[in-house]
Amino acid sequence: MNSPSLERHAERFLAALGFPLTTWTRLVLCVGGAMISYVLLVLSSFPEYSVQMVSANIGYLDDAIVELTANSYATAGPVGLGLIVSYAMLTGIAITNVANRVKRVGVAESGGLSSAVPGFLAAGCASCGAGILGFLGFAGALALLPFHGNLLRVGGLLLLVGYLARVGDPRYCTVVPDSGVEQ
Repeated sequence: MNSPSLERHAERFLAALGFPLTTWTRLVLCVGGAMISYVLLVLSSFPEYSVQMVSANIGYLDDAIVELTANSYATAGPVGLGLIVSYAMLTGIAITNVANRVKRVGVAESGGLSSAVPGFLAAGCASCGAGILGFLGFAGALALLPFHGNLLRVGGLLLLVGYLARVGDPRYCTVVPDSGVEQ
C-alpha cells in the first residue's frame, strides 16, 4: 500500500470513529451497542454459568457480568480484557455506522455491509473463547493458542478496523473515477 492510500484509510478510520459523536441519537446508539456487545461477549465466555444465573433470577445478571469480567481478566489478563473492551467499543461504532448507512440508502443498496460480518464473528468468537468454540465442538482449540487467544482477538479487531477504515463516515460517499484515484 502506498502512503497516500494509507493516509486516506487513516482519515476514513478517524472519520468513522468520530461519526457517532455528531448527534446525541448516534452517541446513545453507539454506547448502547457497545454495552450490549460487551455484555454478550462476557456472558458467552462461560455460557453454562450465565444460563444458570439468569434462569435462577434475572437479578443475578449484574453479578454474572461482574464475575465473568473478573474471570476474563484472570484468564486472559489485562491485555485480553482490554481487547474485549476495545472490540465492544468498535462494535458500537460499527453498529452506528451500519444503521445510518442502511437508513440512508436502504438494505439493498448498502452492499458493503457484509464486510462487517467477519470482524463481528472473528473477534466475537475469540472474545467468548470456549463458549462458542465448545458449542461448535472445539473446546480445547483456544487452550492450544498462544497468548490465551489474544492473537485471535487482535485479528478480529483488525478486521473491524479495516471495515471502519474502508467505510469511513457513512454520511459521505467517495466516487472512484475510471482512473482508479478517489476524490
